[in-house]
Amino acid sequence: MPQVKIFSGTASKYFAEKVATAYGTNLGDATLYKFSDGEMAPHFNESIRGAEVFIIQSTFPPADNLLELMLMVDAAKRASAHKVIVVMPYYGYARQDRKDKPRVSIGSKVIANAIQSVGADRLMTCDLHAGQIQGFFDIPVDHLDGSAIFVPYIKSLNLGDNLIFASPDVGGLGRARMFAKNFGSDIVVCDKHRARANEIASMQVIGNVEGRDVVLVDDMIDTAGTMTTAAQLIKDKGAKSVRAIATHAVLSGPAYERIENSVLEELVVSDTIPLKQESPKIKVLTFSDLFARAISNVVTHDSISSLFI
Repeated sequence: MPQVKIFSGTASKYFAEKVATAYGTNLGDATLYKFSDGEMAPHFNESIRGAEVFIIQSTFPPADNLLELMLMVDAAKRASAHKVIVVMPYYGYARQDRKDKPRVSIGSKVIANAIQSVGADRLMTCDLHAGQIQGFFDIPVDHLDGSAIFVPYIKSLNLGDNLIFASPDVGGLGRARMFAKNFGSDIVVCDKHRARANEIASMQVIGNVEGRDVVLVDDMIDTAGTMTTAAQLIKDKGAKSVRAIATHAVLSGPAYERIENSVLEELVVSDTIPLKQESPKIKVLTFSDLFARAISNVVTHDSISSLFI
């Protein structure tokens, strides 16, 4: 069996160290050199010939994170790695998964092309904004399900039969339904209309939430406008409590201020993206064990679906 080596880009080193520890190994030794103008040159400081190389890097902004990842994949291929597996906990540009108006790019397809063009043999990611993004790849994609981490946490809250799940928009209805299925509970949905990106024109709640403990579910949270508006509407409809789960904590612009001033009891996120600041309302659950188990199953050719709830 080929030797397994886990490396990280600079943006996800905090996460990769936890994954390597959970897997039972040390993080590989790699260096990113930079020219004075910012040009990047990654270098592996140990032999990876014949090894199965896992490179961990989320592709949140800046775009240098994606370019660094691509350069590392290329360097690994040229160093005669047996296989190079890209581990991308957060898949940036996933919101651009289709042409929703004329003359626009399908950004998630561009990213897929870029990753494959440098010779990646496999992609491992988690809670894509749209599952069909897997179809943009001609290499295997392991799409991990964050509910394996979030569901046990929700169960620990002991909300009982009063629990109900909500989707902050129609597009996330399937995600909310999957969570509800694990608890045998109902779902409601917030129907929103956007004036433009990151700006909501109108929203309404479909379903009865009076006296219920509501958990909003989404794959990511950016400016927190949708989530906090949905929480306020649900609270105004008579909900007993409102909390939210979002895998990827993008949290840009006024997000932290909105969350802290909102009616949310708490926002539960993962560590696929590092928080820019601490907040008493934000709880972070680590996905490192989930990714470590997935890496182990890829190496031993065991089922990935066995990791799902």
